[in-house]
Amino acid sequence: MDHKQIALQVVAEVSGVDVAKLDPQTELVAQLGIDSPKALHLLVELEDRLGIEIDDDDVANLKTVGDVLQAINRFDGAD
Repeated sequence: MDHKQIALQVVAEVSGVDVAKLDPQTELVAQLGIDSPKALHLLVELEDRLGIEIDDDDVANLKTVGDVLQAINRFDGAD
C-alpha cells in the first residue's frame, strides 16, 4: 500500500467517513468534522503509519484531504 492509500485510510478511520467518499477537495473540519483532538490523532497516526514527520508549517495548512496528500507526497516511495 502506498503512502496515499495509507493516508486516505487514516483520514477515513479518524473521521468515520468511508474512503470512497473522500476526494482532494473534502474539507477536514467542515465536511469530516475533524476538530482539534481528532486533528492531533490524525497527525500522530499519519506519522506513525508512514514513518515520517510532517513539518509544522505543513500541519498548519492542512485544510482538505488534498492538503494531507500533498504534505505526505514528498515521502511517497520512501520507507
